[in-house]
Amino acid sequence: MTLINFIKDEDGAVTVDWVVLTAAIVGLGIAVLTSVSGGTTSLADKISSNLGNMTIATY
Repeated sequence: MTLINFIKDEDGAVTVDWVVLTAAIVGLGIAVLTSVSGGTTSLADKISSNLGNMTIATY
């Protein structure tokens, strides 16, 4: 591989683009998970409480 071919090669630049894009997607996913987890935990606690307070009729 000559120096000119090495300079013109763009494979590394494409790899960097994909790494940055993937990191951004992962970061957004973590941000969404963090913002939603509190509401999800609260809802799960309410459902658990309601199910625990139910009685089953036996005849």
